[in-house]
Amino acid sequence: MKNKNKAVWGSRFKNSTSKIFEQIGASIDIDKRLFREDIFGSIIHTKMLIKQKIIDKKKGNKIISGLKKIKNEIEKNKFSFNKKYEDIHLNIEKRLFTIIGSDAGYLHIARSRNDQVITDFKLWVKKSSKEVIKNLNNLIKSFLIKSESNIHSIMPGFTHLKNAQPISFAHYLLAYVEMFKRDQKRFTSNINYIDECPLGVGALAGTSYNIDRNFTSKKLGFKKPTDNSIDTVSDRDFALDFLASAAICAVHISRLAEELIIWNSDIFKLIKFDDKMLTGSSIMPQKKNPDPAELIRGRAGENFGKLQAMLTTMKGLPLSYYKDMQEDKKQVFDSYDVLMESILIANELVKNLKPNKQRMLAMSKEGYTTATDFADYLVQNKNLSFREGYKISAKLVNYAEKKKKKLNELNLDELRKIKKNLDKNVMKIFDVKNSVNLKSSYGGTSTKNVKKMILKLKKEFK
Repeated sequence: MKNKNKAVWGSRFKNSTSKIFEQIGASIDIDKRLFREDIFGSIIHTKMLIKQKIIDKKKGNKIISGLKKIKNEIEKNKFSFNKKYEDIHLNIEKRLFTIIGSDAGYLHIARSRNDQVITDFKLWVKKSSKEVIKNLNNLIKSFLIKSESNIHSIMPGFTHLKNAQPISFAHYLLAYVEMFKRDQKRFTSNINYIDECPLGVGALAGTSYNIDRNFTSKKLGFKKPTDNSIDTVSDRDFALDFLASAAICAVHISRLAEELIIWNSDIFKLIKFDDKMLTGSSIMPQKKNPDPAELIRGRAGENFGKLQAMLTTMKGLPLSYYKDMQEDKKQVFDSYDVLMESILIANELVKNLKPNKQRMLAMSKEGYTTATDFADYLVQNKNLSFREGYKISAKLVNYAEKKKKKLNELNLDELRKIKKNLDKNVMKIFDVKNSVNLKSSYGGTSTKNVKKMILKLKKEFK
């Protein structure tokens, strides 16, 4: 009875593990969410051992049956996780011994916890990356729906948070679609990078058993086995790639949140939110605060922190496996959880924002936003260089500013004070809707371009 609860590696040890180390060293509270991947990997490993006649079919089927029973127990919350057994792998193995007896000992032939855990973890990262991609897809679709109803909504585009040029609100929203498309590509690339199966490399040197790693790779859904056993157990690049992609995606979500907070402010008043996306104040009855947007802006810091923590963990590790690497799953799991919640909240924010189209249009006329259009008009119609046109347009802005008028409020006689020989056609240059539609180069904000882009994206994101 004394040895019953001993760690599997405890045969050479005279004394029990320190209680504080047992508490710190155990990862079961974190890695128990890998139970599906662990059991799946163990079943495939067992099938390979049977196929290669390393264990007989009777023992193998007994192991597989026991593993399936354990999976069912965990899913029904009937499984007792024990920190004494450190991690998900040993918790499952100990339970397997209870269910099928000593034949459970054959399961660990030709593998180590080192290749076992990285296989589980890679399977989880692949699955979770696909979940992120799917939810980004939903977010992009919400942007497209909102864009389609705002093609003709004119707003000011900003540089340095100053009114720059008139643009379509739909075009502005589509800019975020491009950001989140890149995020999808990053997670997709990560899946391709890690699509090599670690199982079968053992602790670090490989194994003397006649295993079939190609069989294992195929059955686990990987393209091929990894090529170097030492690199395999040392590698956490896939975790760093996931964390980096999550951090960049969090940047995009935070930028969106910041934008929405500014637009929703009493100063800008460019958008409103449905009440379900707002909270109140404990002291000021009038307040409606965009707390969800503020939360996802703030939580981006968690995604950044997880990446930095993992980089710091890995930077000083020689080859091959060290206990430091146990920290990898906490960083990745936490980053995934935060990112997924942020994506879901961002989606709700986009769905529930209502543009103040009149305010947008009025604001697009402020700040002399058609000054560049006037410079371009002079280049195209008066045979001037752009720098000459720029100087004349700047003089016009100075004049309008002095007269406290918008450019579209100036009359032809006033324009001719700045540049002679202008005809009445020049007046349409100062119309913000005309300004938007003049930007017809590919990727520009013209109505025609935006309609085409929405159509293209809708086909891409059905």
